[in-house]
Amino acid sequence: MLAAERRDHLLDLLAREGKIVAKDVAAELRISEDTVRRDLRDLAGEGLCQRVYGGALPVSPAVADYGTRQAVAPDGKRRVASVAAGLVRPGGVVILDGGTTALAVAHALPKDLGCTVITHSPTVAAALLDHPKAEVFVIGGRLFKHSAVTCGAAAAEAAQNVSADLFLLGVTGVHPEAGLTTGDAEDAAMKRALAARAADTYVLASSEKIGTASRYRVLPWEEISGLITDASPQDPVVERLAADGVEVLSAG
Repeated sequence: MLAAERRDHLLDLLAREGKIVAKDVAAELRISEDTVRRDLRDLAGEGLCQRVYGGALPVSPAVADYGTRQAVAPDGKRRVASVAAGLVRPGGVVILDGGTTALAVAHALPKDLGCTVITHSPTVAAALLDHPKAEVFVIGGRLFKHSAVTCGAAAAEAAQNVSADLFLLGVTGVHPEAGLTTGDAEDAAMKRALAARAADTYVLASSEKIGTASRYRVLPWEEISGLITDASPQDPVVERLAADGVEVLSAG
């Protein structure tokens, strides 16, 4: 089989099965695993898959720049945001992550809600300027422009001094095996630091993130309270997560 044919086969397999297992492909095509791995490296270099141990997973579309992501699945993000906003109780303290879905949550919060919002996102903080009863605390640090959030040592240290009832976590990839992932190591570390300061952590995941993966793991499934998604409850990934004991809040 020619390289171009193998490439088409791998992309078709990824689309149909949601993953590629290198040893299975090698056995099917009667080629070496090294050949499959080289093909996967090439596809990953083009941004067409996310390599993982033993194969590859679909790459998350949420790795695009912030401006581009604002136009990706806006309706799904609004649905997820609406459900997430309902978890914020009057008088409660919530840590709100950055990114486009978290920004939608800020807009979805009732204007008259009295609560405290802790965030490391300047855009989220600015969106709450017209919420007169919401106290807003902004965590400073180096600005990571991809998601318009602060991160780095200063931000992680500041995170140790806050406590909250709820953390609404944004990620770029949601996968039963790869876990909850994002595309930047420092951003992943900041998310972990914030999750450690909240009693409950719920993941914000519009449907385009379901079944995909990025390079850096944020948290394992056992460390979150639930997943909020507009993906269908019959989606194979959602069904698998529910069967594994993950609480799924439907925003469909």
